[in-house]
Amino acid sequence: MAKDGEEFSVAVARPVLEAHELYRFYHIGDDETQALRGVTMQVGAGEIVAVVGPSGSGKSTLIACLAGLDEPDGGFVYVNGERLSRRDEKTRSSIRAQSIGILLQAGNLFDHLTVEQNVKLKMRLANKSEPRRVGEVLEMVGIAARGRAYPTQLSGGEASRAGFAVALAPRPPILIADEPTGEVDAETEQRILALFEDHRQSGGSVLIVTHSEAIASRADRVIRLDDGKVVSG
Repeated sequence: MAKDGEEFSVAVARPVLEAHELYRFYHIGDDETQALRGVTMQVGAGEIVAVVGPSGSGKSTLIACLAGLDEPDGGFVYVNGERLSRRDEKTRSSIRAQSIGILLQAGNLFDHLTVEQNVKLKMRLANKSEPRRVGEVLEMVGIAARGRAYPTQLSGGEASRAGFAVALAPRPPILIADEPTGEVDAETEQRILALFEDHRQSGGSVLIVTHSEAIASRADRVIRLDDGKVVSG
């Protein structure tokens, strides 16, 4: 998707997620940090893309901008052809609820709700009514027995899988995951890899920020960031 009056060459067929010339600056006193410097990238329908790079390369800032959790200082983000950036928060929230599943390293669950209630809330925000989906998605991630537990009663690995269930519940066109295997063991990592593949097989796309070689090796493409810029991919 291009800005008004500009042409934007699409390298990936039917892109679900597009970023065009993203810039993001942070100011602390008189110092300016350029977290993103002209990042352009796409994720096609049914594609799994991994984003890798050293600490401080801009990966977390990129995730926040792509998910509509933060606004870029320059450039645009599009989801399913609809502009996400430069919109009011209500509009961004609506697009996010309908089209994006987000799995962050923390903060995926509301502590005052049970796991089941967290999943139901996500479904409601996405305007999806599938009563059986709650139990189905908890079974998929392997925590069906913990549905009535509160987040504070979960282990780190269980909390990660519960967050995954919330992100997957409404079958979003694009799933964005930030270090999804950081708190899990090798067996759970394999389960997560299988869930990514299942999501792709059902027609969804996946964008993963990861340090895991196992996940990066299973992606269709690897985008490498360094110093806020795409250096390959």
